[in-house]
Amino acid sequence: MGYPNIDFIYLNEEDMIKAGVMDMKGCVEAMEEMFKLLKTGDFRMGGANANSHGVMMTFPESSPFPNMPTDGPDRRFMAMPAYLGGKFDMAGMKWYGSNTQNRSKGLPRSILMLTLNDKDTGAPLAYMSANILSAFRTGAVPGVGIKYFSREDSKVVGIIGPGVMSKTAFDAAMAVRNNIETVKIKGRSKKSIDKFIAYVKEKYPHITDFRIVETEEEAVREADIVSIATSSPTGDPSFYPYINEAWIKPGAVLCCPASARFDDDFIINRARNVADNIQLYEAWEEEMDFPAYNSVPIPAVHCMDLIKEGKLRPDQIDDLGEVIMGKVPLHRKENEIVIYSVGGMPIEDVAWGTIVYRNALEKGIGTKLNLWKEPYLA
Repeated sequence: MGYPNIDFIYLNEEDMIKAGVMDMKGCVEAMEEMFKLLKTGDFRMGGANANSHGVMMTFPESSPFPNMPTDGPDRRFMAMPAYLGGKFDMAGMKWYGSNTQNRSKGLPRSILMLTLNDKDTGAPLAYMSANILSAFRTGAVPGVGIKYFSREDSKVVGIIGPGVMSKTAFDAAMAVRNNIETVKIKGRSKKSIDKFIAYVKEKYPHITDFRIVETEEEAVREADIVSIATSSPTGDPSFYPYINEAWIKPGAVLCCPASARFDDDFIINRARNVADNIQLYEAWEEEMDFPAYNSVPIPAVHCMDLIKEGKLRPDQIDDLGEVIMGKVPLHRKENEIVIYSVGGMPIEDVAWGTIVYRNALEKGIGTKLNLWKEPYLA
């Protein structure tokens, strides 16, 4: 019996752009479909619980081996495997290395690649640049929450941390809410603020009301939608960006794909706590030392700690997929404030990567590579 030839396509960043990786409207739709599949159980991720974010490799604080890297800010490697069914029906894995020191070399903090594989044989189908893909799926997930929970006439967006995550979260907000007029920006440097404003002006020239603010409070007040996406050291929650309930407009949605901190009294008694996938946060609670919020600074992780302490009931945190499927009310009360936690899952990368890959095949984009004509060790 002969063995089949295996070809796959390589998509560099330029190829990915040509294949539509920056179609935010399409990405939000893909994420919404992904959430439905998540709730029906037609997916797998890593770990014994099949809900793990991924497998992370870190480095020691010191090493006797001269070539071994040592620990530093955001210095890690991570493998994020997943299978997603439905119309996607694809297996894959995102792999990335991250190091804050990359910026001094003119590189992004993280460099990411996505492999898509045949679900039965494991043969590669595509190997693709994933920085833009990851950024857009990260923005699109807040976009789904904004679509469901924010006021349809939302006009003001607050940005805390005007980096890549907030850029694509803003793209997603624009894809689902077309009345946005005002953007308030709290950033650490003039450079990051200027780059964010330039990004928005180029893509949405009709938006002209930009307000640079000095505090989180100014960014949050009167905002209908808030993106909190700063890079903060983990370990001590007192360093996480703090948002006071009194600053928040009734009915606002606060998207938290990174570190954020709220008063426990607000979380327990008045906030609408929503997670992109509760099982992901339960997995973190299992995998991390208690309190897990010290290691993973996303608000829903703190909710899991509060549940473990008996301070919060499990039914006080909702799952976005349950809302989309109609199993949980869209709103539990009028003018509720939604704290929406976004943890990031490899099924998101597989979902959007599969659509971009199929676009590339249809348009003849990419470089065809050969794995083998016939395996030598068959």
